[in-house]
Amino acid sequence: MLSYLIFGPNEDDQGNVNWDAMASVVAERVPALQAEVEQILHWACTAFAGSHGPLDEGGDWDVDLQAQDDDGQPLPLTWQPDDGKVRLTAANQGRTTLTLSLSGNAQFAQAFEARWLAEPGA
Repeated sequence: MLSYLIFGPNEDDQGNVNWDAMASVVAERVPALQAEVEQILHWACTAFAGSHGPLDEGGDWDVDLQAQDDDGQPLPLTWQPDDGKVRLTAANQGRTTLTLSLSGNAQFAQAFEARWLAEPGA
């Protein structure tokens, strides 16, 4: 299902789950990585429409996206919550590293895991 992002989950006492993933790719692979992130965020925006926001403020799910080059310098990265579109500028040299952190309540967690983390055919 996913080619670039491998998520590691952490659950808190309230049943909220945080998944962190990181991918580091050469410039030629940035469009494919961007497309994978867009698929996930588009799904979240569609499946949980209108419920994006900090969990402690009543949101069902939230996201943090960051990108940097090999020297640790931030790269331009934008995300449009209304349609899930991501715009990522590749590093001029070396690799582009993207980190994606998704947080969700129990309902979001169950849906996310079923859609993105289930083994094919399971």
